[in-house]
Amino acid sequence: MQTTTTQKTTIAWYDIFKPSWYVEQMQGWTPSSYRLLLLGLGIILGMTIAGKITAMSILTMLAGMIGFTCTLSITNAKPLNGVLRIVSAAIYIVVAINAHNYNDVLLQSIYIILLDLPVLLMPSWAKDVDKKVRFLTEEGRGLRNWLLTALFFAVVLAFTYYSDTHWFISPRPWVDSIAATIGITGAMLTTLRFYDTYFFWFAQAIFSITLWAITAAQGDANWVLLVTYILYLANDLITIFDTRVAWFHHAKRQTA
Repeated sequence: MQTTTTQKTTIAWYDIFKPSWYVEQMQGWTPSSYRLLLLGLGIILGMTIAGKITAMSILTMLAGMIGFTCTLSITNAKPLNGVLRIVSAAIYIVVAINAHNYNDVLLQSIYIILLDLPVLLMPSWAKDVDKKVRFLTEEGRGLRNWLLTALFFAVVLAFTYYSDTHWFISPRPWVDSIAATIGITGAMLTTLRFYDTYFFWFAQAIFSITLWAITAAQGDANWVLLVTYILYLANDLITIFDTRVAWFHHAKRQTA
């Protein structure tokens, strides 16, 4: 079906601050994404209300709701990053510092640089993402691209582990640094619009669930954040199994 000529093909930087831009970003998702969004927001809200209401619990709820919504929008090739994701990342940073998961602080900071600032500084990056998704193996460059990705991963892992054991002294250095490294690599691939990013997002969700489960077992429990990462994992499963999602079914969408 041909797109109507009235649809905007470019956006200006100030559109990011308009409510109408965020409404547009929420349109055109797959039905499974909308269902997961309603379920996830309900779970996060319900857990917050059922627990002890504190300033930290309210911050965690807001971070979870905003971050989860933005993650689902990226899955639907509508990066709802911009201002909202920066707010969510800032709250995550506060929560992670409180729990001494310092590489999670680094991870959220990298998300701002790789996933949020491109939308704010280059708004056109957020337009027609589904038409620009590509493979690491495209044009016969698979070996080179995967080697570069592996090198990037190794360098970031060395840095995050060193920072956790020499600068911040995290009580969970290995799982914290691995989770952060996977997330940073996934963010880099998302920014470059590689569909392979979802292999990393899936693994990152697993490690983040492990990280916050260990954190809870060691006395710094934040169950809402733990459940939020489980919801992130559910989003990754939608990406893998829902053929209407362009990121993971790029080839099918191109040949359809």
